[in-house]
Amino acid sequence: MVIRVEGLRKDYTMGSEVVRALRGVDLTIRRNEYVAVMGPSGSGKSTFMNLIGCLDVPSEGQYWLNGQPVAGMSENALARIRNRELGFVFQSFNLLPRASALDNVALPLIYARIPKKERRERAAAMLDKVGLGARMDHRPNELSGGQRQRVAIARALVTQPALLLADEPTGALDSRTGEEIMALFGELHGQGQTLMLVTHESDIAAHAQRVLFLKDGVIERDERNRD
Repeated sequence: MVIRVEGLRKDYTMGSEVVRALRGVDLTIRRNEYVAVMGPSGSGKSTFMNLIGCLDVPSEGQYWLNGQPVAGMSENALARIRNRELGFVFQSFNLLPRASALDNVALPLIYARIPKKERRERAAAMLDKVGLGARMDHRPNELSGGQRQRVAIARALVTQPALLLADEPTGALDSRTGEEIMALFGELHGQGQTLMLVTHESDIAAHAQRVLFLKDGVIERDERNRD
């Protein structure tokens, strides 16, 4: 089991008003599942992603990531979990503009205190895996949008995370390039990677095995596209 949550709630206080972003979510995601999270604006999907990604803490409820109880952890412990167990892919790539593709991918390994030689070897191998072995010395402004997203995916995978989280990963790409990125996710899933992606596009969600529909802070539907 990679993810297990029980009674997950998140409230935000805005002035005198309390916004109940998540109202009690129960969920289990097994190893090597490929899950898409959908929902309208305000449904709670971004809050849910932030909690699963250990970027925020729940107001109530329990969360186990790869068997470790996350709720109640200190900020330092959450940072270690984020670095070791989670890989993040964002719509805007979030690459360092002056660093090469290789150095961008190696960055999480610096935080993990991996020696430089091993960092470079692992980063190069991961760029090969996403089809960018010939571009590892290029900076982001020398790469296309699809290539930049591949660098971001390689960076997310270089720590061998238990879970890859992708937030609107094709949102900044044209449809053909977006399909190429989704094909890459499919290959990664076929190699055993557990994936969760947030999207508002049904054709992107159709690539996943399983689709969660959030509405008003709860899972309204949990559907399987395939096993």
